Amino acid sequence: MQNKLKIFSGRSNPALAQKIVQSLGHELGEISIRTFSDGELWIKFEENIRGHDVFLIQSTNGPSENIVELALMVDAAVRASADRVTVVIPYFGYGRQDRKDQPRVPISSRVMIDIFTVMGSDRIITMDLHSTQIQGFAKIPFDHLYSRMVLLDAIKDEGLDPENSVVLAPDVGSAKMSQAYAKRLSMHFALIDKRRYVPNKAEVNHLIGDLKDMDVLIIDDMIDTAGTTVNAAQAALEQGAKSVIAVATHGVLSGPAIQRLNESNIRKIIVTDTIDIPKEKQIDKMEIVSVGNIFGEAVNRIHNSESVSALFEF
Repeated sequence: MQNKLKIFSGRSNPALAQKIVQSLGHELGEISIRTFSDGELWIKFEENIRGHDVFLIQSTNGPSENIVELALMVDAAVRASADRVTVVIPYFGYGRQDRKDQPRVPISSRVMIDIFTVMGSDRIITMDLHSTQIQGFAKIPFDHLYSRMVLLDAIKDEGLDPENSVVLAPDVGSAKMSQAYAKRLSMHFALIDKRRYVPNKAEVNHLIGDLKDMDVLIIDDMIDTAGTTVNAAQAALEQGAKSVIAVATHGVLSGPAIQRLNESNIRKIIVTDTIDIPKEKQIDKMEIVSVGNIFGEAVNRIHNSESVSALFEF
């Protein structure tokens, strides 16, 4: 007999967790999470999970409390004798610190994997990693989902003419993703050579491709401080682009991001709900599309021992 499916959510993105369970016709399990006055966390599953197939949903964007919260949820589930514990991390924090690029620094994304593995996770599910090689850090099954299923539909709703549209990669790191979108949408492709001189600050050196009188799509895995996105949009408009739409999976939107996006000439910003975006950051030209159905289908397939990769064969 198959173990019963139970899904619980941490506090980082309860709205997405609700959409995931709704897509499955389930309800979220009962869990209590409290923060004591000294900042310590207390967690308790309020229902029996012995022998169950447990999925824990938590994006690990800042603050780091979200990471600790998920680690404690995993430990509590393991100690409560769950049969299998799967962590569902829509946005994988520390994903950009994936290598030792200078002396005396940690490989932070490896540390994140180690934390959840050592706590007793049996499987990890995430979406649109900044660096896909992070999967190689894990010794447990690691499912990497793609937001393109919903983002492609959102882009098509904009009614752009493929012949007069171009997908612009804002840096070399996003070139592969941008090329995949350009191919899928039958659009042209262009690339920016960006130089980063300190963390969160970069400048455009060269732009490769013809953008004159074109509608431009800037596609990246995330918008953090929005410097890369806004600089790329400005470079595109200076090259004669008609309009610019920015598309990203993860709306980190930290620091000056909202002010930069508001003041920019970007016509529209499309992001997903992998990170809970508070009302004060939801500006008029922003559209948020949900990836709840994608995660819901992935959870269902894993629970039923079916192929997850078949989700993306289209």
